[in-house]
Amino acid sequence: MAGNFWRSSHFEQWILEKGDLLRERGDDLKIYTEEEYQKLMIFFMNFIQTMGQCLEKEVSQSINEGRDRPILRMQAIASACVYFRRFYSKRSLKDIDPFLLAVTCINLASKVEEMGHLSPNKLISAYTRTTKKWPVIESLIAHNHQINSHQIKGSEAEFCLVEMLDCSLIVYHPYRSLHQFRNDMKSCSIQNVDQLCQDAWRVCNDGMKSDAALLYHPHMIAIGK
Repeated sequence: MAGNFWRSSHFEQWILEKGDLLRERGDDLKIYTEEEYQKLMIFFMNFIQTMGQCLEKEVSQSINEGRDRPILRMQAIASACVYFRRFYSKRSLKDIDPFLLAVTCINLASKVEEMGHLSPNKLISAYTRTTKKWPVIESLIAHNHQINSHQIKGSEAEFCLVEMLDCSLIVYHPYRSLHQFRNDMKSCSIQNVDQLCQDAWRVCNDGMKSDAALLYHPHMIAIGK
C-alpha cells in the first residue's frame, strides 16, 4: 500500500464531487429516482457483505476443508464495496450485470488485500448461498443471473473492472484513523472509549458501503462517525 494517502491514487483520482456523481448517473436517474438508485446500491452492498461473510467450511467442496471463519475480512469486504461504487460512479447499471460485478469485486478485493486465492467454485458456492437469503429475488436470479465458473475464470469482468478503476486498487480505510482516535481519547482519560469505538467501527462499516467512500477522506469518515 502507498504509505502516504495524499500521494495515493485514492486521493488523486477517487475523491469525487457530488455533482460529478449525479452527472455520471444521469442515464440511470432517467429510470430510477435518486432514492431508488441508493436503495439499489445498498442492496448490492449488503449482498457483497453477506457473500464475503460466508464461512469457508460452508463453501468448500469437501466437508473436511475450510475453517469456521468468513472467506473475507471486513476490510476486504469494504474494499469490494468501494470497487463496486467506483465502477458505477463512472458507468451505468445496464453496462454490466451488477451481480457478476459483485462477485468480481469480491474476487479482486481478496487478491489486493492478500486474503489468499478464492477458487471459482468457492465463489460460485458463496454466491449461490447468498442468493438464497433473498427469497424474493432467488427465482429471478436463477433464471436471469446465472454465474458460472467460466465467467470468473475468463476474467473478462475483472478486466473491465480493473480498466475502469485505471488500476487504482488501493483503498485507504477509516479504521486506522479510528484506532488512532481511540488511543488519543484513552490518553485523555475519556470514559467509555472502547464502547464508543465499537459503535463507531460499525458505523464506519456502513459508511464504506455508501457514497461517503467516494466523497470524503478516510480520516473524515472516521471522525465523522
